[in-house]
Amino acid sequence: MQFDRYGQYKPKGPKNWSRARTDSFANLCPFSPTALNEAELAADLFPSAEYESGLVGRYEAAFVGYASEGDYRAAGSSGGLVTWFAAELMRRGLVDGVAHVVANDGGGGSRSKLFQYRVSRDIASLRQGAKSRYYPVELSDILRTIHDVPGRYAVVGIPCFIKAVRLQCRHDIVLAKRIAFTLGLFCGHMKSARMAESFAWQLEAKIEDVERLDYRVKDPSRPANWYRAQIRLAEGSVREEDWWNLADGDWGAGFFQNSACNFCDDVVAETADISFGDAWLEPYSSDGRGTNVLIIRTPQLLEIARAGMDAGQLALTPVDETFIVSTQAAGFRQRREGLSFRLAWPRLGLRPIKRVGAQWLGLPSRRMLIYLMRFSLSRWSHRMFWLARKLDRPRIYTSWARLALSSYHALAYSRGAVGRIVEGLRLRGSE
Repeated sequence: MQFDRYGQYKPKGPKNWSRARTDSFANLCPFSPTALNEAELAADLFPSAEYESGLVGRYEAAFVGYASEGDYRAAGSSGGLVTWFAAELMRRGLVDGVAHVVANDGGGGSRSKLFQYRVSRDIASLRQGAKSRYYPVELSDILRTIHDVPGRYAVVGIPCFIKAVRLQCRHDIVLAKRIAFTLGLFCGHMKSARMAESFAWQLEAKIEDVERLDYRVKDPSRPANWYRAQIRLAEGSVREEDWWNLADGDWGAGFFQNSACNFCDDVVAETADISFGDAWLEPYSSDGRGTNVLIIRTPQLLEIARAGMDAGQLALTPVDETFIVSTQAAGFRQRREGLSFRLAWPRLGLRPIKRVGAQWLGLPSRRMLIYLMRFSLSRWSHRMFWLARKLDRPRIYTSWARLALSSYHALAYSRGAVGRIVEGLRLRGSE
């Protein structure tokens, strides 16, 4: 797996690689049309789950809350629950190591990647991986480590990563025995490495000089959904900016989105033993200390959660499916309604088989235009950044991005403007 010119991971191998693929390989890719889907995997993994939903999958219980033990909450981007549960698995001796994403220490320009997977074997090392990383990573080295080094492991990852691990375990008995727990992260989409570089540009720095990048600086005095990015340069200075002041700082617009994310229908990591997201719903989204929503799919992890609550280590309140979906409403629209719309577009090559059908008609014109523009922003952000990078002229990209984002906002938030656009398209079609 190597970065392509857009800062996205792509497989690299012999030229005849694609022709030499086997049926077993085709069954391993989480986006393969021949692989099992999330619902099929979950039915096998969690057959006795108390609840089942077409949106959040099978589960035993769901909660909203945070880790009240120590500084887990303060050290995380949200409520600190991902790190707390991973640490608790270690404390109980249920795992010997946790595979998770950490900053790639190496110093400034000597690093080709800002973040990477690592296996942590003690809690101090594990806690270095707290906070969100909106950066491409890949699992190959970690899976080799788990395969080669005996022990019991937990793997933390976004939905497609967890699904890939589950598919691999069905074909590799060693991994199946050693991966004891999977911890999933709710996901809107994956970003390319160029978003980090763009943030550096806009903070008047080069990515080669960035020593540390924090995508979400936590400030209890500000709402949790007011993202603020921070970079620390090799020479020691620190620079910060709110996402909304950045040319590409609107997450939902889709800048630098990986193209595969346009064909994903899993928001909440349905195949993970336990999944974590942000509680993007009032009053939680205004609480700058951070709050998680979590979905538990196994009795063992539910027992751990209840023990943590009884001991005062966790502050959790039970919630239902409606609450979970409402905290991720935009993501579900994009990956259900929007996916159905995108599947209906004419395409060349393999067409993913998803759990929603292709449907071109029936959506309001405004929603169709939003999905079209989001797709376009995603596609062209890669190309415009590549051009600006090649010519060493960042303003080519940032000027385009600000104009594109303004147009997207006019479409997404101004119904009057949308009506004029739709009417113009209708009149042009009649001509």
